[in-house]
Amino acid sequence: MASSSSGLGDSSLKDRSSASGVVSPEEPLRNWLELPREVTASIFSRLVATEILKTIQFVCRSWFDICKDPLVWRKINMYNLGEAGLNMVLDRMCRHAVNRSRGNLVDINIEYFGNDDLLKYITDSCDQIKRLRLACCYYVSDEGLIEAIAKLPLLEELDLTLCSFSPEPIEAAGRYCPRLRSLKLNCQAYRPWHRDPDEELEINEEPISIAKHMPELRHLQLLGNPMTNIGLEAILDGCRHLESLDLRQCLSIDLKGKLGKRCMEQIKYMRLPHESTKGFEFRIEPDADDYPYNLSDDCYDDFDGDWHSCCFRDGDFVFDEYLDGEFDDYSDYGSGDGSFDYDYFTVPDDF
Repeated sequence: MASSSSGLGDSSLKDRSSASGVVSPEEPLRNWLELPREVTASIFSRLVATEILKTIQFVCRSWFDICKDPLVWRKINMYNLGEAGLNMVLDRMCRHAVNRSRGNLVDINIEYFGNDDLLKYITDSCDQIKRLRLACCYYVSDEGLIEAIAKLPLLEELDLTLCSFSPEPIEAAGRYCPRLRSLKLNCQAYRPWHRDPDEELEINEEPISIAKHMPELRHLQLLGNPMTNIGLEAILDGCRHLESLDLRQCLSIDLKGKLGKRCMEQIKYMRLPHESTKGFEFRIEPDADDYPYNLSDDCYDDFDGDWHSCCFRDGDFVFDEYLDGEFDDYSDYGSGDGSFDYDYFTVPDDF
């Protein structure tokens, strides 16, 4: 648990010293266990919850005590990397992490697992949540999400990525979450070959609901949304305080003419339908067979505004953050065969 504070090996130190003609004494080793408790807790809070429960808390008695500190669990990040058999285990671990927060949880991210019962448990236990992110949570229903949202009056950011929800939870969020300022509603993009004019209102239900029920939004991300110009106009009419709008892979939007000019004048930061989604963690682009023709920048040649002065350059969409730091990216957290006994990580015998 100790390392050189210089980050260099012995041979590198010697080479650097001989090159300068000055022999430097070796740097003293740093004992990470001597960090202040609150600093260590802050570091742990940025780790994936399963790493804490599975590994970190068993390094030593001191770290085990810190891992029970509610400050470590103000932010919970959990995901399943494809092991269907882990869903029940992750459900139990998530409930344990929520219990450890003692109601102090403010930011939770769940990916590829979870259901209505888990969401109910989380929101029954913690009503201080400011950020809720569900990604690929196929077993959470409209009713379950609405019930959860109704118990989160302090919610400021809602992220529903690659989930199958109707516009009803959007209406609920607008009703129960007066502080909501950021919404991410991302889905798999597609370009319909033929569109029945009678279906256009149905296609635009989500943006129309956003415009009607979330007038105080500041940041909106709608990657892959099938909406047309009708939906975009509704958003511009209803969300007058909107500062940033991400329309990447919204392939039915046409920003030529007055609508594009209005977007440039009204929205401070905007990403266009044809812009790259590089850096976004999920693939949302449609399959090649979904395109009736190749979409290119030529579609926007007639737009006479200066997008370069108001569009994002690099990286993912910028939203306000409510906690310091980002979630660390872990490629794996399971054991060799992807299975483990949850009780082993919560009841440390003879520890």
